[in-house]
Amino acid sequence: MATTASLKLDDKEFPLPIIVGTEGEKAIDTRALRATTGYIAFDQGYGNTGSCESKITYLDGDNGILRHRGYPIEQLASRSDFVETAYLVIYGELPTLAQRKDFGLLLRKNAAVETQMQKILEGFPTAASPMAMLSALVSALPAYHADLATNNFEKDLQTFDLAAAIAMSKIRTFVAMIYRYQKGLPFMFPKQELPFCDNFLHMMFSEPYKDYIAMPEVSKALNLLLLLHADHEQNCSTSTVRMVGSSASNLFTAISAGVCALAGPLHGGANVAVMHMLQSIHDEGDDGTRFIAAAKSGSKSNRLMGFGHAVYRNFDPRAKIIGEACDTVLKKLGIEDPLLVIAKNLEQAALRDDYFISRKLYPNVDFYSGIIMRALGIPMNMFTTMFAIGRAPGYIANWREVASQPKGRIYRPRQVYVGATKRDYVAIADRK
Repeated sequence: MATTASLKLDDKEFPLPIIVGTEGEKAIDTRALRATTGYIAFDQGYGNTGSCESKITYLDGDNGILRHRGYPIEQLASRSDFVETAYLVIYGELPTLAQRKDFGLLLRKNAAVETQMQKILEGFPTAASPMAMLSALVSALPAYHADLATNNFEKDLQTFDLAAAIAMSKIRTFVAMIYRYQKGLPFMFPKQELPFCDNFLHMMFSEPYKDYIAMPEVSKALNLLLLLHADHEQNCSTSTVRMVGSSASNLFTAISAGVCALAGPLHGGANVAVMHMLQSIHDEGDDGTRFIAAAKSGSKSNRLMGFGHAVYRNFDPRAKIIGEACDTVLKKLGIEDPLLVIAKNLEQAALRDDYFISRKLYPNVDFYSGIIMRALGIPMNMFTTMFAIGRAPGYIANWREVASQPKGRIYRPRQVYVGATKRDYVAIADRK
């Protein structure tokens, strides 16, 4: 295999090193391109640009492969749980029994939220965006844990274990608090004896004098949902975490920026769009047949949401897992959701139709995740905050990777300027 590529400019050739990843991914190293040629590489949206070398997640969109630290997502989904997978994503290896116990204890000890932070939440209108409230609460964490958020990589890495547990555990508590605040319900204190997901459900759904005890099927479904979102390579919000972290910002500040990026409807809000689509089809008395026909005609008002992906050119492996889980959990809970019937009709029609097959429009993870959350009693406006709970381990792991680089540099993309050329100032009286 060649070790260099060649770029020809004005009859002069410039060698560019080739980097090969452990899974055979090949990249042309353009880090010296501007210095040696005077040119930059233009790649709008960074779709063909590698911004980092990472050991966390491998994604092969052409073949529908997703692995965390080398472990296939299918194995993790069937044999692991969210907390164990979070440890794997953050630290690089599956935990021993002792490590799993210590990590779980750190999460349990740091679930509670300071009274002053509750007052921050209570300063928001109850109708405010849950994601706006969540990002504000996360961004306030450095004020309450200044010793863990010094904005100095060397110092912050020394207290990383505690900071990571605080971020992961408190994000979950924040989401439950936001839900209850919007419902006009008193906040529920976390219980240390409960597992991660059961504790969340307790804080979300308990009544003042009656604790919510999650059915095993509900806890298992939530565990799976969060696990499937633990990390997903260099997506918009994860790349945002790395970019902010590259300025030597602390873990909490970087995660808050990631939460803001996740709030966008093209990223974390995708499953909400799917639910709106399914509900609209149901309200029109359609089983999906008319909608499919309209979508094929190019009607923008009938865009098939939850199909296709910016990276996958094959079936999203998470979609297969969550689709089967959706069936299972609804059956065990005795829920007959007409939106699930429509979803299955859309999936089967699209997978059989040459129009969708030729365009490689396969279901992605967002297609079924909303239906599961609806079955668990989570309202639609909270869907993206649930995504944030799941994605927290990935944010934490990526920040740590940036902070641990001995020769890291601040992220600073270039641009191609297409604005006005030099012109002289004209006094306001002379302007036309």
